[in-house]
Amino acid sequence: MYWTLELASKLEDAPWPATKQELIDYAIRTAAPMELVENLQEIEDEEEIFDNIEELWPDYPTKEDFFFNEDEY
Repeated sequence: MYWTLELASKLEDAPWPATKQELIDYAIRTAAPMELVENLQEIEDEEEIFDNIEELWPDYPTKEDFFFNEDEY
């Protein structure tokens, strides 16, 4: 299983919290790349409920990871 920013960003609008199967269904409905569906299928815990993308990919960058100062604009 590998994650890229592009793949993970396809789940930003997913119906969180969600189970593995709900995320797979969402990815298929939104025509996400097959690599994303394959990553989701590799999750071992079938019944675990995920609250956000960070639970699937802990290294997912957040707004704090960027040096963009919103106060300047």
